[in-house]
Amino acid sequence: MKSLCIVTTVPITLQAFVFPVLQQLVKMTDWQITVICDEDGTLVSQLPEGVRYIPVAMKRGISLSGLGAVWKLYNIFRKEKFDLVQFSTPNASLYASLAAALAGVPVRLYCQWGIAYVGFSGFKRKVFKAVEKLVCSLATRVSPDSYGNLRFAAQEGLYRPEKGCVVWNGSASGVNLTKFDHNQKELWRQQLRAHYGIAPETTVFGFVGRITGDKGINELFTAFRQLPENAVLMLVGREEKTESLQPELYQWAKSEPRILWCGYTDKVEQFLAAMDVYLLPSYREGFGSGVIEAEAMGVPVIVTDIPGPTDAMKKDVTGLTVPAKDATALQAAMLRLLEDTALRQSLGDAGIAFARENFDQVTLCRHILEDRKQLLGESL
Repeated sequence: MKSLCIVTTVPITLQAFVFPVLQQLVKMTDWQITVICDEDGTLVSQLPEGVRYIPVAMKRGISLSGLGAVWKLYNIFRKEKFDLVQFSTPNASLYASLAAALAGVPVRLYCQWGIAYVGFSGFKRKVFKAVEKLVCSLATRVSPDSYGNLRFAAQEGLYRPEKGCVVWNGSASGVNLTKFDHNQKELWRQQLRAHYGIAPETTVFGFVGRITGDKGINELFTAFRQLPENAVLMLVGREEKTESLQPELYQWAKSEPRILWCGYTDKVEQFLAAMDVYLLPSYREGFGSGVIEAEAMGVPVIVTDIPGPTDAMKKDVTGLTVPAKDATALQAAMLRLLEDTALRQSLGDAGIAFARENFDQVTLCRHILEDRKQLLGESL
């Protein structure tokens, strides 16, 4: 019986990207699976039956406490003798790759769900790139969740080409077509719009994710500020690192009645149904799961022209692309879709088929299982 360990920095990453795959692996294998992340008292009750949770203190950001995390992980790996350790997110990947290599774990899988240094410059970029190369060198396999990031890694020389592999069409966990059910769109749309008092003729632009600078929120506020009064901006997600937002813009956005601060929700599909256009003006992404979720709900998308999001859509077929950090281009794209309802409908319809054919979660999980069996030397 094979034993696997999955490591992320914080529980929310497990819940968003690992749990959907984990549930399928439990059904399809007899593997012993352990998850490790920062301490969370509620996580045990959310895990599939038989999956074990070991808490190790880890936080986002740079901290000397990381040395303690490496030591704890090393001792866990030495004791448990896992056949495969999978790690993702910046801090957990650094700690786990070091500990797993020192402990002699035979298969060390780096799920490269985003490359941190992409949005950095100068000395900071050099340091974070060096860390990224170190993690890649310690891994026995690197699995980006988009072909765009696979190509970017090759251009940057992060690892040998033969070490990298994208599973199927990419993304960490695909899109749950039962949860993101387009057949329920009209009902959810009416309910959400009624709840927020949004008139039928109003065009709703929406963003789902962390409200922070590297998600392109400064550019989004700047662009939206120039749009006509019949536009509303719906922000779905937690506010994070608000110091990265321009103070004047942030204060304006908090007081602007056309901007709806909806907070975190586990019913993203219902909020997407209320949107006319989904926006992801991010500086860097591993993939951009919100893009395929929006497409599955028949919502056209506008994304920045960066690796990841552009793999999750078809340019000028399911949505539009704009340069990163370009508020003027973003505003022009938003205005175009605000004024052209026929184009919005066409892009949205194409998005449904694209998401279903390329990112169905059940199909992706089968491909992930085949990939893990191959890494573990099991027959397919």
